[in-house]
Amino acid sequence: MIRALALLTLFALAACATPSANAPVERLAPDAIALPPMKQFGPPHSDRPARSNRSIETDILDLTFRLESGRELPIFSRFEGPITVRVVGRAPPYLHADLDRLLVRLRREAGIDISKVGPKDPASITIEVLSRSDLQRAVPQAACFVVPRMTSWGEFRRNRRSAQLDWTTLELREKMAIFLPGDVSPQEIRDCLHEELAQAIGPLNDLYRLSDSVFNDDNFHTVLTGFDMLVLRTLYATELRSGMTRAEVAVRLPGILDRLNPAGRNAPDGVGTATPRTWINAIETALGPRTPPSRRRLAARQAVEIAQAQGWTDARAGFSLYALGRLSIVAEPELAMAAFLQSGSVYRQSTSTDLHAAHVAMQLAAFALSAGQADIAIDIVDRNLRPVARAENAALLSTLMMVKAEALELKGDKATARKVREDALGWARYGFGSDAEVRARYSEIAALAPDRIQGS
Repeated sequence: MIRALALLTLFALAACATPSANAPVERLAPDAIALPPMKQFGPPHSDRPARSNRSIETDILDLTFRLESGRELPIFSRFEGPITVRVVGRAPPYLHADLDRLLVRLRREAGIDISKVGPKDPASITIEVLSRSDLQRAVPQAACFVVPRMTSWGEFRRNRRSAQLDWTTLELREKMAIFLPGDVSPQEIRDCLHEELAQAIGPLNDLYRLSDSVFNDDNFHTVLTGFDMLVLRTLYATELRSGMTRAEVAVRLPGILDRLNPAGRNAPDGVGTATPRTWINAIETALGPRTPPSRRRLAARQAVEIAQAQGWTDARAGFSLYALGRLSIVAEPELAMAAFLQSGSVYRQSTSTDLHAAHVAMQLAAFALSAGQADIAIDIVDRNLRPVARAENAALLSTLMMVKAEALELKGDKATARKVREDALGWARYGFGSDAEVRARYSEIAALAPDRIQGS
């Protein structure tokens, strides 16, 4: 959710542009630019968590024995034995490529016996590909989701109000169904694969305190991280089995993590404080798409106030400020700038939030471009490309590079701008999908630069 909403803030930045003393810059109209082939990421980068095993034990228990709603799960459940995955529906080719890549990682990094079978073969997990409109007609708030005990969309529709979908009654995972749209960008499909497959085989909860995980509703990380792989490897350790209580799992976790993550024995403790429901409610209201803008800004201010009252200096404090900045650009641009600067300062305190800081940096780079401050925009972009590439966020990567290309044009460096723009558009084809969407994104970024003249 944050990935898409962060980019939407760029619409408003052109209104914040200040007149520039530079000479008018002539650029190609978006429709006149030939789009390069889609770029794709190479080998994944998966860093081990830097905090202590004691902190990770708490994280795993909170992820595993509670739902996002706050309901407790009485027992531990997982698949016992080999896991098979099938894909049905009209899946684009890149879905299969990203799924194969993910399954390789799960086998190698998490030690899980998981493999893909044919669409007509029986499988532990069925991934059914639908149109986005069909999916959201049934579940309007969901981009994609997973349900227990089901094998098809039709079965889910017939049983959607049945107790069969109640995760709290699950004692053993045998059948799961993942529903995702096939008519969205490659990156959106990949993100759904990572998040929903991880939930199908692992934790059912998300924790805002986790800055290095996809199991976090801030949605900064959308590809399984080293922490996530350690969690999954732990949950499928031979010492555990379905049906165990929280106390039984807790007794075994220290020994499992000592074996799987020896570097965590003497590492510093992480953030272990619980997140109050008042803050979660404020953030959910602030990011609610159907909430009036004024109410959303008020909720973001409340989230910042709660974070300050809690004494947080972690990712939750940064996220509160980021949300306030994003929601204030049109109504209070000076407040937005201040919030982004504070958010970036919070995120830069830890290497585990480099990606988060890059999201803030995109906003600041866009502000700099709209003000005609080309050198500042280029410097901000260059300092944030690496963590974005490592996190495999093509949408954010392409946006940053588009900003840099426009800044280079302002400086008169047309040759370098052309090369950077070509790379940006290649990543945009993965991050945003259709040619029309890619051109629209480029047009939005180009509109930020002052003193434009459309050329041919």
